[in-house]
Amino acid sequence: MSGNTEKLIKLQPVVMKQLQTIFEKNRTGHAYIFDGAKGTGKKEVALFFVKLCVCLNVSKNVPCETCRNCKRINSGNFPNLLQIEPDGQFIKIDQIRELISEMTRTGFEEGRKFYIIQHADRLNNSSANTLLKFLEEPEGEVTALLLTEAYQSILPTIQSRCQHVKFSDIPLDILMDQLQAQGISYSMASTVSHVTNSLETAISLANDEQFAHGRRTVLKLVEAIKKNIHEALFIVYEDWLPSFKEKSEIEQALDLLLFAYRDIVAVKADLKSVLVYPDMLASFREIALHSTYEQLSNQMQAILHARQNLQRNMNRTLMMEQLMLNLQEGYTFV
Repeated sequence: MSGNTEKLIKLQPVVMKQLQTIFEKNRTGHAYIFDGAKGTGKKEVALFFVKLCVCLNVSKNVPCETCRNCKRINSGNFPNLLQIEPDGQFIKIDQIRELISEMTRTGFEEGRKFYIIQHADRLNNSSANTLLKFLEEPEGEVTALLLTEAYQSILPTIQSRCQHVKFSDIPLDILMDQLQAQGISYSMASTVSHVTNSLETAISLANDEQFAHGRRTVLKLVEAIKKNIHEALFIVYEDWLPSFKEKSEIEQALDLLLFAYRDIVAVKADLKSVLVYPDMLASFREIALHSTYEQLSNQMQAILHARQNLQRNMNRTLMMEQLMLNLQEGYTFV
């Protein structure tokens, strides 16, 4: 099995099995929508599926990668495969007309024809309706693979003509590897990959000074809460309130605070999970040692309660003072 196929099976085990079963039972349909977030491997899986269907030496439901057809797909020179992506903002009607005329042209090689439409949610009304007619009555053996990050934006009439293949989020370990390959530290990679599953968003957060400052402020507060209420309130007034002005910033900061207490529970329970703040392990071990599960549970409840108060537009200073008192209660008997 090629390294690329192994990588795809690790990234999308369910989807890959689904497509291999379709091939094995000789049930290749005429239209699929591959629906998943950016970075989930939709295009790579689409090309894998085309190769699987046309490979001359398939073994155990995996294309050989070395036959004439596999090589031509890899080099982008396979005549029975066409690919389209948006021209500017949209996929235009002329692009679809050209696709249909190519697909219905005689002189193609024998066998099934395939077309891949990237960002299929960007078909405008006229191009979507033109494609719809072709989806309903394709000439000969044709399979459409529509790729999208926004399934809901595809016309329901097109959705109903296609089999919906849902791609799962990027597994945490793969996302972290990808982030570290971009030069992001293990600790920061761990934090951002718990905040978002999008590689692009994760990279931008990891390189955002404002986010790094927010992360430091949250961890400073956790350290202060451990000491006493005065330290905690000092950090709230000096660092927290000036740093997080917008509602969305406070919401994210409360989420980051909740992650810290989840980490402390994981450390206490000796779970082998990836910590959100691996750089805080020593400090979290000490907090875990002096906390009961009940106290930690109450502290997490207090943070969730503060999040609800934020949605109710409670005064932010008051909300944070109340939260500090509630978090502090966990330590009064230590």
